[in-house]
Amino acid sequence: FAGLVRLSGWLILGLLGGLIAVLAWGGLSAWSAFGPGFVWSTVWNPVSQHFGAAAPVFGSVVTTLLALVFAVPLAFGIAFWLVEMAPAVVAGPIGMAVQLLAAVPSIIFGMWGFFVIVPVMAHYVQPWARRHLGHLPGIGTLFQGPPYGTGLLTAGLVLAVMVTPFVCAVMRDVFVAMPAQIRESAYGLGATRWEVMRSVTLPWSRPALIGGIMLGMGRALGETMAVTFVIGNTNRIGWSLFSPGNTIASLIALEFPESPAGSLKLASLLALGFILMVISFLTLACSRLLLRRGGA
Repeated sequence: FAGLVRLSGWLILGLLGGLIAVLAWGGLSAWSAFGPGFVWSTVWNPVSQHFGAAAPVFGSVVTTLLALVFAVPLAFGIAFWLVEMAPAVVAGPIGMAVQLLAAVPSIIFGMWGFFVIVPVMAHYVQPWARRHLGHLPGIGTLFQGPPYGTGLLTAGLVLAVMVTPFVCAVMRDVFVAMPAQIRESAYGLGATRWEVMRSVTLPWSRPALIGGIMLGMGRALGETMAVTFVIGNTNRIGWSLFSPGNTIASLIALEFPESPAGSLKLASLLALGFILMVISFLTLACSRLLLRRGGA
């Protein structure tokens, strides 16, 4: 039994190492052709055989950050209400519904975003934001551009809906797992419900909460089909929240079937996959560093 458990652990490491090795070896031609400039080049032109990773990397990072900005407060509010305020008769079904939302296929979210969110963004949100916020100094650039409906903000909203169930489920489980004596002691000292959550529950559950947020971040970074429906699929960097863009995962999904074996384009796509793995590793390393500092 001990040998099987040890073999399982080494098998996971072997699979992960093999995946990284395949992506690194497959993208070797792209690194040889473009060098380190592949990372910050904004050109993606299959006709001239010149490829760069800056635009999809920018899109992946921005849409993920937007998704977390919307999803984390929403997930925290839902988890707080389910654990501290909702009646038991209501908390059970609603908590189950939130968790079942995580089982919805991503392509369904993409279709919902395309047929529901995109028209709302194009006809109401983007024109209003451009008219009232586009002239502001500094931040006005974020709200410029034609109201296509698709773009970075729309992709971030769809990703937020997809990520919220994962983050909320972790937060709720952590809040429930907290020993009741700690919470009751704070109430006995006269603390309000919010003071207990802010000063007792959150510090106690901080490592698990960071882990849940990192889980949601990994889910958003690697999402493909839902983003492909609503981001606009344009390989350029736009500083407006409404500008069309692309992500690493969506670009690979769109361009991979049209990439012949051994071509420079296929090597560039594999190099993009390797960059996505590096970004995921860096986010995980940052989360571990934050947890270590919090524990110290």
